Amino acid sequence: MKPHWSGVFPAITTQLHKDGSLDLPATAAHAEALIQSGITGLVFLGSLGENQSMTAEEKRAVIADMVEAVDGRVPVLSGVAETSLTEAVRYVRDGEKLGLDGFMLMPPMVYKSPDAAESLHHFRSVAKATGLPIMIYNNPLSYGHDLTPELFAKLADQKNFVALKESSGNTRRITDLHNVVGDRYAIFTGVDDLALESAILGIDGWVAGSGIAFPAENQYFWELTRAGQWDKAVEIYRWFAPLLHLDTHPKFVQYIKLAVQEAGLGKEWTRAPRLTLTGAERKAVLKVIHDGIASRPKVPKRK
Repeated sequence: MKPHWSGVFPAITTQLHKDGSLDLPATAAHAEALIQSGITGLVFLGSLGENQSMTAEEKRAVIADMVEAVDGRVPVLSGVAETSLTEAVRYVRDGEKLGLDGFMLMPPMVYKSPDAAESLHHFRSVAKATGLPIMIYNNPLSYGHDLTPELFAKLADQKNFVALKESSGNTRRITDLHNVVGDRYAIFTGVDDLALESAILGIDGWVAGSGIAFPAENQYFWELTRAGQWDKAVEIYRWFAPLLHLDTHPKFVQYIKLAVQEAGLGKEWTRAPRLTLTGAERKAVLKVIHDGIASRPKVPKRK
């Protein structure tokens, strides 16, 4: 098994009502706007999708509705961010029954382990519980598990590991991955404000965050990198950079949801413990967003 996932797989937000309850029609509407922009996959219930703040029942409700809404037009992945191996196994088995096309697998979220053997055991055990393809999410800055290129080489014999999301913040890793594991995995970047640098070094895809508020521009920028039109890509990237920086702040969920709202694609409401932005912080983030909207580049309409 090696579906060669590639292109833009946005990590979509889970839209909520002001009281914190799920707004599944709004989530589906945002997914539709992203699909129309030309993306090639969708990741629901990642960190940006507030996975860890959802109940088990809510997660399954989101996936059931989104599989139906997308209707096979692009692969639908779900983040797996359970706190225990038992629950992660249960989730992937349920997700397979609900019609998912694959998973983005995170480490156990409450256990920051320096022990590589424990990390490898978790990833292998979840993979063995499903026949679906998996993207492994490496984000040592946030989750305390660092899957180095050498550890990815050790996981290479698990056939349904087909892709990796590299979010260490160290672009050297992309070259090291190419040198250590070759083309064994499809390599995605997961750090928005390293997207251009990563593209130059050679990646297959991008799990985009901030770009979900600017689908047309995000997709156009990606396509410029695929075409090797670096001068045009740099021009778009310089406009995009302040918005992409919103993805690398501890409050990235609030920041990006606010951008989605201001772009007319959803609402800013988040699930506690995250709170709606207020005061000077909100004003500063809104300025970044509004400046980006005011100066957004014209991009060709999709045919």
